Amino acid sequence: MLRRIVQASFLITGGMLGIIFFPTLLKLLHLNDLPYVNSPYVAAPVGAIIVFLLTFWLVDHVVGLIHWMEETLVKAPVTDLLFGSLGLIFGLIVAFLVVIPLNSIQIPLVNTILPIFLTLLLGYLGFQVGFKKRDELMGLFSLSNRSGKKKGGEEEEKKGKSLKILDTSVIIDGRIADICQTGFLEGTIVIPRFVLEELQHIADSSDALKRNRGRRGLDILNRIQKELAINVEIYEGDFEGIQEVDSKLVKLAQLTSGVVVTNDFNLNKVCELQNVPVLNINDLANAVKPIVLPGEELNVHVIKDGKEQNQGVAYLDDGTMIVVEDGKEYIGKRVDVLVTSVLQTSAGRMIFAKLKLLEKAL
Repeated sequence: MLRRIVQASFLITGGMLGIIFFPTLLKLLHLNDLPYVNSPYVAAPVGAIIVFLLTFWLVDHVVGLIHWMEETLVKAPVTDLLFGSLGLIFGLIVAFLVVIPLNSIQIPLVNTILPIFLTLLLGYLGFQVGFKKRDELMGLFSLSNRSGKKKGGEEEEKKGKSLKILDTSVIIDGRIADICQTGFLEGTIVIPRFVLEELQHIADSSDALKRNRGRRGLDILNRIQKELAINVEIYEGDFEGIQEVDSKLVKLAQLTSGVVVTNDFNLNKVCELQNVPVLNINDLANAVKPIVLPGEELNVHVIKDGKEQNQGVAYLDDGTMIVVEDGKEYIGKRVDVLVTSVLQTSAGRMIFAKLKLLEKAL
């Protein structure tokens, strides 16, 4: 069907060119005195046939180009097309306003070629500005919608509509689903499209460990979206000028006034440097661990030796590591220990203890 439309377009174009230029061609060949030759009923078919024969090889290329443009437009996000079109329209309006005064200038170059050049240039610039600034424009629209709400429930609306932007690491970690289920994380969960693409890339990895982590992340997202009573939105936009996913998350949070949810230490620091609100799952886990004070008694299971001589290592139920002095000989056994000190590090909490048997002996 498309091929026939293209062929028909070439035939119509050839017919029009035949009507316009065929009489001039006859004059050059001194054949304009022949009967019926100057008739448009003769010029149109002759022009159509000539153009069709000359462009017969071009039809497949034009059809291929149209198919390529169609696929590109279908795959492009709606926001890209919308803001690009708005920018193009704005650029053409500006070009029209600029060209109006030029039409009154009686200089062939100024009132013919220059308007065409300005129309193409300003239309292109308008499209590029609208396309590349789409994320900032979306941020402005969202901010204007929020500021237009009634003052009476402003705090409550702000609290309920706050955006929580998930990164790849926190999705793969999985604890975010349990936190959402408990109701401690309120507002709207935002999952950017570029995070989904990174997660899909990990799930398709040839490395078995990465592949399992990626599939686990997709299962967690499916659980959050279908099983939990929380609003989940997919952000379709992208930042083509930014390569790193972490940088894209920071930019998105800045534009939408959202909060980044992560357990990535480096992303946490970047957000803090750029004054972007961030929630770190590891910080939350450390905050809710039971507090252990020096002098408390614990019953632990020593499972391996420590770095220093005669040290044993045990763990609490929440994963907190306990270093037991002189506990190497009790590996594989449960012993009572006394807490001597607690050390808080960036990796978590570490507890130092000594055997209660030695304390009794003393």
